[in-house]
Amino acid sequence: MAISPKYEELAMATINDNQQNEQIATVSSTSEPVTTRMRPWGTVTLLEETDRYRINRIELKPGHHISTQMHYHRSEHWIVVSGTARVLCSGQETLLMQKQSTYVPASTPHRVENPGVIPLVMIEVQNGEYLGEDDIIRFPEDQDSH
Repeated sequence: MAISPKYEELAMATINDNQQNEQIATVSSTSEPVTTRMRPWGTVTLLEETDRYRINRIELKPGHHISTQMHYHRSEHWIVVSGTARVLCSGQETLLMQKQSTYVPASTPHRVENPGVIPLVMIEVQNGEYLGEDDIIRFPEDQDSH
C-alpha cells in the first residue's frame, strides 16, 4: 500500500491481542491520522469514524478470508474497489466484482474471502448505535484458518 507524501510521520508498533499479533501503523498529516492494522490475512485502514459509523479500507490477500463473525449492534456495507470477493452472509454465498456491493444486516453471520490471485480491496461502512470491538462474535470453525 503506497503512502501519500503528504503524511508527515509514521510510527509502527506491535500489539499482541489474545489470539494473534497485529501491527498498527499510524500515519498523521496536517489533517486527521490514518491507522492501519496489519493482520495475517491483510490490512484494515480506518478512514473515518464517529460514534455512529466507521469507514474502513480492507485489503485481503489472495486465498485468505476474515473469520466468520456477527455483530448485534451494527450493520455493514461492503463495496469492492478491486479484486473479487466471495461473501458468505447468513449461509448464502455471493461473488462480487469491482464496483459491486453488499449489505450485511446486524445479527447476521458473515465472512468475506478472496478467491482471486490479486489483492481484494473493499470499502467497509459500519453503521450502528455501538461500534465497539466487543460486539464482534467470532464463530469457532475458523480458529485454524488463514
